[in-house]
Amino acid sequence: MKQYRVGIIGCTGMVGQRFATILENHPWFKVTALAASARSAGKPYKEALEGRWAMSSPIPPALADLPVYDAQKDIDQVVSLVDFVFCAVNMKSEEIMALEEAYAKKECPVISNNKQHRGTPDVPMIIPELNADHHKVIEHQRKRLGTKRGFIAVKCNCSLQSYVPAIHPLMDLGVTKVLACTYQAISGAGKTFETMPQILDNVIPYIGGEEEKSEQEPLKIWGHVEDGVIVNACSPSITSQCLRVPVSDGHMAAVFFSLEKKASVEEILERWKNFRGPAQELELPSAPRQFIHYFEENDRPQPKLDRDIEGGMAISAGRLRPDTQYDYKFVCLSHNTLRGAAGGGLLMAELLCKLGYFD
Repeated sequence: MKQYRVGIIGCTGMVGQRFATILENHPWFKVTALAASARSAGKPYKEALEGRWAMSSPIPPALADLPVYDAQKDIDQVVSLVDFVFCAVNMKSEEIMALEEAYAKKECPVISNNKQHRGTPDVPMIIPELNADHHKVIEHQRKRLGTKRGFIAVKCNCSLQSYVPAIHPLMDLGVTKVLACTYQAISGAGKTFETMPQILDNVIPYIGGEEEKSEQEPLKIWGHVEDGVIVNACSPSITSQCLRVPVSDGHMAAVFFSLEKKASVEEILERWKNFRGPAQELELPSAPRQFIHYFEENDRPQPKLDRDIEGGMAISAGRLRPDTQYDYKFVCLSHNTLRGAAGGGLLMAELLCKLGYFD
């Protein structure tokens, strides 16, 4: 596999910083351009991040002295330096949509961690183990954009990565309804305990827009490609509650679900244990070998103990048991800035790279 040149748009934010760390020694991708807001433009990366670096590991030495470009004004320069970009910016919604389309129309593929294009029918929102075939809409999107090479692909909401992968292997049993209560880490808001003191000794029972995304986005993931667009699935019916909790990293979910076909606890556990997808079959560099890890202990999974399993790219589950209102219930966990955000975007990029979309 040849090495591809990569840009990080939004390199100073929490997800942008995470991209910087996980790309440091990537076998296929090398960071050759960094871009952020106008206030960071013109500075070396280490200077733009002075007092703001939130990762546990230091700034990658190869990136420390790279110049930061203006994500909006320096598009031509950034595009000339890369084969594709990761985009994780914090801007107004309409500005993000315009920015991503501008890069795509410059023939630069965009792997987006932003929400703005998740509802666009010809923009794939791929979890590589679940719906890799949604890449087929890219050619239709290119026709719409008038591009030969440029396109946009998006990563789903970070909290979905904890429970949607666990529901997916059961879909052929006729999952009719799902209740998911998520307990989301502060890094999902781009915060640390130092920058979010109000979360200490506290739980905030509202995260703007999260419940709508939790209820709608899985239906796109479980949808199908038809006439060049993704047609959303009609079921299961999903309802959710999303809470911010005093945890640094790791989104948890308490999940309840019902099935049309009867299945035993043992059958569900066997399905989780054996579930593999294209990410594993293609041996993508960031793919976990065992996608879903199940804990028999009643007090697992826990964010502090289990969020980093397989480099933070695996899903953890536990406490599967019958329920009195639904058929079953369980708890699950994913690392929200790895599997949920930057790592999920990286894995999607690896899939699209393997399929030839960056050539």
